[in-house]
Amino acid sequence: MAQIVFDHVTKKFKEDTALEDISFEIEKGEFVFIIGKSGAGKSTLLNLIMKQEEVTSGKILVEGRRVDTMPWEKVPYHRRRLGIMSSEVGLLKDRSVCDNIKLAMLATESAKRHMHTKSIKLLGLVGLANKYEAYPDELSGGEQARVLLARALSVEPEILIADEPTANLDPDAAWDLMQLVEELNYRGMTVLMASHARGLVTIMKRRCITLVSGRLVADDKRSIYNQKAMDVFAERKILQERGKNSEKMLYLPKNVR
Repeated sequence: MAQIVFDHVTKKFKEDTALEDISFEIEKGEFVFIIGKSGAGKSTLLNLIMKQEEVTSGKILVEGRRVDTMPWEKVPYHRRRLGIMSSEVGLLKDRSVCDNIKLAMLATESAKRHMHTKSIKLLGLVGLANKYEAYPDELSGGEQARVLLARALSVEPEILIADEPTANLDPDAAWDLMQLVEELNYRGMTVLMASHARGLVTIMKRRCITLVSGRLVADDKRSIYNQKAMDVFAERKILQERGKNSEKMLYLPKNVR
């Protein structure tokens, strides 16, 4: 069975459609880019996997577990199985990078006596063992991104979910980070990464799921950055179709809507 399954998933925010009838499967050990312009639905898709948002319709399965119907008391345990890397959940500036990683481990009820050693090992994995006492403001943007990756790995995940991890990095720092993530993937970790970094996506040549205005328009193996992701005409066509469908709904009797 696939490790991640989206089965006709739609997500709406009031009257706005963020994702429309999305279906795909991701096998264990795949490296998959979710690409598209800002507002295409990339972050919403990742948030649904993490159950930070609720689906409007459809099914989501992660490692055989239904996420869309998961009771809230099980959500923390579900998230502990995911390595989540997001600049929106940044580092605490009043704590050392080592302590930032320890806090993530505390949330997973890890044994306290091993936290310090494990944190330094994780920092070593991303090339920052000598910076374990440093504070976030003392690090470069690339180094902070690597600490975020180390923190995501602290839960020993089988799936790494990264939301625009290179968005604020210079090209060299972005490439260094991508090489670290690629090494994790070679070791068997599934990687799902939202990105609009056209150069990096094209160089990596991994599977790309392309979103345009919340609709899946392409799913290609070993792909370059799909030009549909930037096609204003494709976006306009989808929005026009959606508008026409909404107009039709206005004229339907309520009992058949």
